Formats: sequence, C-alpha cells, structure tokens
Amino acid sequence: MLKVNEYFNGQVKSIALTNSEGSLTMGVMEVGEYEFSTTQDEEMSVVSGSLQVLLPGDPALRTFHKGQSFNVPAKSSFQVKVEEQSAYLCRYMD
Repeated sequence: MLKVNEYFNGQVKSIALTNSEGSLTMGVMEVGEYEFSTTQDEEMSVVSGSLQVLLPGDPALRTFHKGQSFNVPAKSSFQVKVEEQSAYLCRYMD
C-alpha cells in the first residue's frame, strides 16, 4: 500500500513505497526552507529542479541539481533551501 506524507503545511509532499529496491519516497518541495530529521541512512537524488543542502558537519550549503545525489547519515538532521519547485527520490538504507 502506498503511504502519502505531507510536511510543513503541505509545502512538502511525498509518496512512500517498499519494493524489491527497498524503502523509498518520491516527493516534491515548494519554494522555501526546511529542516528534516532522519532515523536511518538516506540517499537523496534530485529528480527535477535543484536543492541547496546543509548536511551535518558541512560549513556551507551545497547545491545539488537534477541527476545528482547526496547521503544523509542516520540519526541526524539536515537543512534544505528550495528556490523553485523541485522533486526528489529518497532511498532508505538498511
């Protein structure tokens, strides 16, 4: 069964699924600034648009464009700045 998630008053929405590739979410973000927390390792890929991301331990935002990915360690939080509607794929690592 698909699970729909909504965050930040509807500014971020995703659909979660589990299949032979593991647990994933595909989502979209409106223009804005967000802080996310994670309990497990994640790999996020930008599907459309771009995300400016402040990862744990990084001194400054890094920009990731369509086709690029970044990793987020378990039990951490990260900040995202979005300047145009953007889409992402998040893969949760076991």
